[in-house]
Amino acid sequence: MNSFVTLLYGELQRMRKYNIFTAAILVDLLWIGVLYFVKVEDITSLIPIIVYIDATAMSMVLVGATLFYEKQEGTIRTFLVCPISKSDYILAKTFANITSNLITLLIIYAYGKIFKEVNLNLLGLIGSVILIAFFHSLVGFLMTFNTKDFTEMLMDMMKYTFIFTIPVLLEQVGFIKNEIVDKILFIAPTKSAAILLESTAGGVEVWRTLFALVYLIMASIALYYMVLKKFDEFQVKEGGE
Repeated sequence: MNSFVTLLYGELQRMRKYNIFTAAILVDLLWIGVLYFVKVEDITSLIPIIVYIDATAMSMVLVGATLFYEKQEGTIRTFLVCPISKSDYILAKTFANITSNLITLLIIYAYGKIFKEVNLNLLGLIGSVILIAFFHSLVGFLMTFNTKDFTEMLMDMMKYTFIFTIPVLLEQVGFIKNEIVDKILFIAPTKSAAILLESTAGGVEVWRTLFALVYLIMASIALYYMVLKKFDEFQVKEGGE
């Protein structure tokens, strides 16, 4: 536990050093700008959409960015001789990402509460973001393990976005209203992510929320063990360079 806390603190410091937090804050300001110019007072339906984009895309990008920075600095090689468990390392990096996502959520939610009208369950939002960001951080790990550089990783992330994120987003904003498509999209983890966030406003059928919750929990567990297995290969490959 002490090792995890130390690693988490180190990850947060590293994200500050690499200006990742600064970039995240700039993105937050961009979202606030969008909300400011939206000519509606009640932005309850908009916040889940913004958080959905941030918790899926940014989680993957942040993992890739920090891992490739560490690769350039040779930090990963030191892991071979350090008494640190790979699970602590992976979880620390993942929860550092979650921290960034939660900061974004709280900034946007606070803006909405102060300057607009928002009717969302904040605790539900926090829980949803933690689960969604956890899953997509693990996706980011796998993408990084299977790419040679950050640009290639971003290309893989864009493919994921076009296949899984955008179709669900189009359905969420009402561009897609086909029941068959709605059922097909349940295959995508992003569909469960959108359902959990949407449920914080109420009005979502209980079975959909439960399905989304169980789906992401089970998928996260499976993905976590995949990342643990792949990390050994990644670690040896980087150590041998």
